[in-house]
Amino acid sequence: AKATRIAIVISFFMPPTPIADLGAGLRQCQSAKWMTTPQHLSFMVEAMAEARRAAAEAEVPVGAVAVVDGQIVGAGHNQPIGLDDPTAHAEILAIRAAASTLQTYRLTTLSLYVTLEPCVMCVGAMLNARIARVVYGARDDKAGALGSVYDIGRDGRLNHRFEVIGGVMESECAALMCEFFRARRGGT
Repeated sequence: AKATRIAIVISFFMPPTPIADLGAGLRQCQSAKWMTTPQHLSFMVEAMAEARRAAAEAEVPVGAVAVVDGQIVGAGHNQPIGLDDPTAHAEILAIRAAASTLQTYRLTTLSLYVTLEPCVMCVGAMLNARIARVVYGARDDKAGALGSVYDIGRDGRLNHRFEVIGGVMESECAALMCEFFRARRGGT
Protein backbone atom coordinates (compact mmCIF):
# COMPACT_ATOMS: atom_id res chain seq x y z
CA ALA A 1 0.00 0.00 0.00
CA LYS A 2 2.84 2.39 0.82
CA ALA A 3 4.46 1.85 -2.60
CA THR A 4 1.12 2.50 -4.30
CA ARG A 5 0.67 5.81 -2.49
CA ILE A 6 4.17 6.89 -3.44
CA ALA A 7 3.59 6.02 -7.08
CA ILE A 8 0.38 8.07 -7.13
CA VAL A 9 2.09 11.11 -5.63
CA ILE A 10 5.02 10.86 -8.01
CA SER A 11 2.69 10.64 -11.00
CA PHE A 12 1.53 14.21 -10.29
CA PHE A 13 5.06 15.56 -10.64
CA MET A 14 6.56 16.20 -14.05
CA PRO A 15 10.24 17.00 -13.72
CA PRO A 16 10.85 20.76 -13.68
CA THR A 17 13.29 22.38 -16.05
CA PRO A 18 16.83 21.76 -14.86
CA ILE A 19 19.06 24.81 -14.55
CA ALA A 20 21.49 23.18 -16.98
CA ASP A 21 18.78 23.21 -19.71
CA LEU A 22 17.94 26.89 -19.40
CA GLY A 23 19.77 27.76 -22.62
CA ALA A 24 17.19 25.70 -24.49
CA GLY A 25 14.45 28.03 -23.22
CA LEU A 26 12.76 28.66 -19.91
CA ARG A 27 9.38 27.13 -19.22
CA GLN A 28 7.08 27.04 -16.24
CA CYS A 29 6.98 23.70 -14.44
CA GLN A 30 3.75 21.97 -15.40
CA SER A 31 3.63 20.07 -12.10
CA ALA A 32 3.51 23.22 -10.03
CA LYS A 33 0.51 24.71 -11.82
CA TRP A 34 -2.02 22.56 -9.99
CA MET A 35 -0.38 23.29 -6.64
CA THR A 36 0.49 26.95 -7.08
CA THR A 37 -1.69 29.19 -4.96
CA PRO A 38 -1.69 32.98 -4.65
CA GLN A 39 -0.01 32.49 -1.27
CA HIS A 40 2.78 30.40 -2.83
CA LEU A 41 3.32 33.07 -5.47
CA SER A 42 3.32 35.90 -2.94
CA PHE A 43 5.93 34.26 -0.72
CA MET A 44 8.06 33.19 -3.68
CA VAL A 45 8.15 36.84 -4.79
CA GLU A 46 9.51 37.66 -1.33
CA ALA A 47 12.12 34.89 -1.65
CA MET A 48 13.13 36.31 -5.03
CA ALA A 49 13.64 39.72 -3.41
CA GLU A 50 16.03 38.02 -0.98
CA ALA A 51 17.80 36.35 -3.91
CA ARG A 52 18.28 39.76 -5.55
CA ARG A 53 19.89 40.98 -2.30
CA ALA A 54 22.35 38.11 -2.56
CA ALA A 55 23.16 39.00 -6.18
CA ALA A 56 23.70 42.64 -5.20
CA GLU A 57 26.29 41.39 -2.67
CA ALA A 58 27.99 39.23 -5.38
CA GLU A 59 26.64 36.06 -3.75
CA VAL A 60 24.88 33.28 -5.66
CA PRO A 61 21.29 34.58 -5.90
CA VAL A 62 19.31 32.26 -3.68
CA GLY A 63 16.70 33.64 -1.31
CA ALA A 64 14.38 32.11 1.26
CA VAL A 65 11.53 33.15 3.51
CA ALA A 66 10.12 31.18 6.45
CA VAL A 67 6.37 31.42 6.91
CA VAL A 68 4.09 30.45 9.81
CA ASP A 69 0.35 31.12 9.76
CA GLY A 70 0.66 33.30 6.66
CA GLN A 71 3.32 35.56 8.20
CA ILE A 72 7.00 35.79 7.34
CA VAL A 73 8.93 34.95 10.50
CA GLY A 74 12.39 34.69 8.97
CA ALA A 75 14.23 35.53 5.77
CA GLY A 76 17.66 34.97 4.37
CA HIS A 77 19.79 35.13 1.28
CA ASN A 78 23.05 33.42 0.43
CA GLN A 79 25.96 34.97 2.33
CA PRO A 80 28.76 32.39 2.59
CA ILE A 81 31.31 34.79 1.07
CA GLY A 82 30.29 37.87 3.04
CA LEU A 83 30.04 36.02 6.35
CA ASP A 84 33.02 33.72 5.73
CA ASP A 85 30.67 30.88 6.60
CA PRO A 86 30.12 27.89 4.29
CA THR A 87 26.82 27.18 6.07
CA ALA A 88 25.37 30.65 5.39
CA HIS A 89 22.94 29.45 2.74
CA ALA A 90 19.64 31.30 2.37
CA GLU A 91 17.64 28.41 3.83
CA ILE A 92 19.82 28.04 6.93
CA LEU A 93 19.70 31.79 7.62
CA ALA A 94 15.91 31.88 7.19
CA ILE A 95 15.50 28.90 9.54
CA ARG A 96 17.79 30.53 12.13
CA ALA A 97 15.82 33.78 11.92
CA ALA A 98 12.51 31.92 12.28
CA ALA A 99 13.75 29.94 15.28
CA SER A 100 14.90 33.18 16.90
CA THR A 101 11.61 34.95 16.17
CA LEU A 102 9.51 32.04 17.43
CA GLN A 103 11.92 31.23 20.26
CA THR A 104 11.93 27.52 19.53
CA TYR A 105 14.08 25.04 17.68
CA ARG A 106 11.10 22.91 16.58
CA LEU A 107 9.44 24.62 13.62
CA THR A 108 6.66 22.11 13.02
CA THR A 109 4.24 24.54 11.34
CA LEU A 110 6.81 26.35 9.20
CA SER A 111 6.73 26.53 5.40
CA LEU A 112 10.00 27.50 3.74
CA TYR A 113 9.93 29.21 0.35
CA VAL A 114 13.24 29.11 -1.51
CA THR A 115 14.18 30.12 -5.04
CA LEU A 116 16.42 27.09 -5.72
CA GLU A 117 15.99 23.45 -4.77
CA PRO A 118 17.89 23.05 -1.48
CA CYS A 119 21.14 21.13 -1.08
CA VAL A 120 21.83 18.21 1.27
CA MET A 121 23.09 20.47 4.07
CA CYS A 122 20.01 22.68 3.98
CA VAL A 123 17.59 19.75 3.81
CA GLY A 124 19.38 18.28 6.85
CA ALA A 125 18.70 21.50 8.75
CA MET A 126 15.05 21.40 7.65
CA LEU A 127 14.70 17.85 8.91
CA ASN A 128 16.26 18.74 12.26
CA ALA A 129 13.95 21.75 12.59
CA ARG A 130 10.97 19.47 11.78
CA ILE A 131 9.52 21.93 9.26
CA ALA A 132 6.20 21.14 7.59
CA ARG A 133 6.78 22.14 3.96
CA VAL A 134 9.29 23.39 1.39
CA VAL A 135 8.19 25.27 -1.69
CA TYR A 136 11.00 25.86 -4.18
CA GLY A 137 11.38 27.52 -7.54
CA ALA A 138 14.12 26.20 -9.83
CA ARG A 139 15.35 22.63 -9.82
CA ASP A 140 19.07 21.99 -9.16
CA ASP A 141 20.29 18.96 -11.08
CA LYS A 142 23.80 19.28 -9.63
CA ALA A 143 23.10 19.47 -5.91
CA GLY A 144 19.34 19.32 -5.36
CA ALA A 145 18.27 17.20 -2.42
CA LEU A 146 14.49 17.32 -2.85
CA GLY A 147 14.10 15.19 -5.92
CA SER A 148 16.78 16.09 -8.46
CA VAL A 149 19.88 14.32 -7.16
CA TYR A 150 18.57 13.09 -3.81
CA ASP A 151 15.10 13.07 -2.23
CA ILE A 152 16.00 13.42 1.42
CA GLY A 153 12.97 15.42 2.56
CA ARG A 154 10.61 12.58 1.64
CA ASP A 155 12.87 9.65 2.56
CA GLY A 156 10.76 7.18 4.53
CA ARG A 157 13.81 5.83 6.36
CA LEU A 158 14.18 9.07 8.32
CA ASN A 159 12.16 10.00 11.40
CA HIS A 160 10.73 13.15 9.78
CA ARG A 161 9.42 13.97 6.34
CA PHE A 162 7.92 17.13 4.94
CA GLU A 163 5.79 18.18 2.00
CA VAL A 164 7.74 19.30 -1.07
CA ILE A 165 6.31 21.52 -3.79
CA GLY A 166 8.72 22.30 -6.62
CA GLY A 167 8.57 24.50 -9.68
CA VAL A 168 6.73 27.52 -8.26
CA MET A 169 7.82 30.49 -10.41
CA GLU A 170 10.47 28.16 -11.78
CA SER A 171 11.29 30.14 -14.90
CA GLU A 172 11.64 33.43 -12.99
CA CYS A 173 13.86 31.86 -10.33
CA ALA A 174 15.99 30.10 -12.94
CA ALA A 175 16.31 33.27 -15.00
CA LEU A 176 17.69 35.10 -11.96
CA MET A 177 20.42 32.45 -11.64
CA CYS A 178 21.17 32.54 -15.37
CA GLU A 179 21.47 36.33 -15.39
CA PHE A 180 23.84 36.25 -12.43
CA PHE A 181 26.17 33.66 -13.94
CA ARG A 182 25.99 35.24 -17.40
CA ALA A 183 27.14 38.55 -15.87
CA ARG A 184 29.93 36.75 -13.97
CA ARG A 185 31.15 35.25 -17.25
CA GLY A 186 31.19 38.68 -18.85
CA GLY A 187 27.86 38.49 -20.63
CA THR A 188 28.60 35.40 -22.70
